Amino acid sequence: MTNDKTANGLHAGTRDYRYCTVEDTGRIRIVTLNRPDVMNALHSEASHELERVWDDFAVRDDLWVGIVTGAGDRAFSAGNDLKVQAAGKRGPRPRSGFGGLTCRFEMHKPVIAAVNGIAMGGGFEMALACDLIVASENAVFALPEPRVGMIAGAGGVHRLPRMIPLKQALGMILTGRRVSAKEGRDLGFVNEVVAPGEALAAAQRWAQMILECSPMSVRASKEAVYRGLDEPSLEKAVTTVYPAHQANLDSQDYIEGPKAFAEKRKPNWQNR
Repeated sequence: MTNDKTANGLHAGTRDYRYCTVEDTGRIRIVTLNRPDVMNALHSEASHELERVWDDFAVRDDLWVGIVTGAGDRAFSAGNDLKVQAAGKRGPRPRSGFGGLTCRFEMHKPVIAAVNGIAMGGGFEMALACDLIVASENAVFALPEPRVGMIAGAGGVHRLPRMIPLKQALGMILTGRRVSAKEGRDLGFVNEVVAPGEALAAAQRWAQMILECSPMSVRASKEAVYRGLDEPSLEKAVTTVYPAHQANLDSQDYIEGPKAFAEKRKPNWQNR
């Protein structure tokens, strides 16, 4: 049964939020970090709000792909709101991590980062926690935490070396240097670079391509990729059937895909 409402009976996309906006369009949820006056930097309260947004997305059967972006064209997110932290108002981080994303390891639905402008510190870590990154030409990525006496502890020091060559990752992590969208693509953590102002549209285009596929197959594939990378050997990864894979094998979509192919029509995915 489709769980298309939240506990209070309202679609998450129709609620009012303080630190983000949420738009559900078809099967896609678009979450926009909405603190442009501080380059969409986030504090504890904002991260807790975003945790609720992504919790709702995770359980909604009618939503298959998520997109996160930032308000305005200056920044995706400048990361942790250091002014709030300096004022001694730093609160606890939610269980799902910075921005409600960086520690969300059981999210099998794909999430795309549409990076417009600066993505630094926790902002970059949020993007790295997504499955795809689409960046505008003016996007800038960095993990500058050592410059302010910190480390990129929301996953940056762990995810980046798993995505790009170790020496290149350390070159960014140990210096805090800024990397352009083009260099990010060359290094391998950016999927596509587009003209300024086009990141969200490009992310929606990627989302539409994902929506052509079985949602259960997509989630099974995502789970297998991430969990397989943590296995001690390739043999162990290949021979393990992970839970989402088994659910896909048992699903109506597993039958519908080959049937639609044989009948020369588009499949009607049931997501069950």
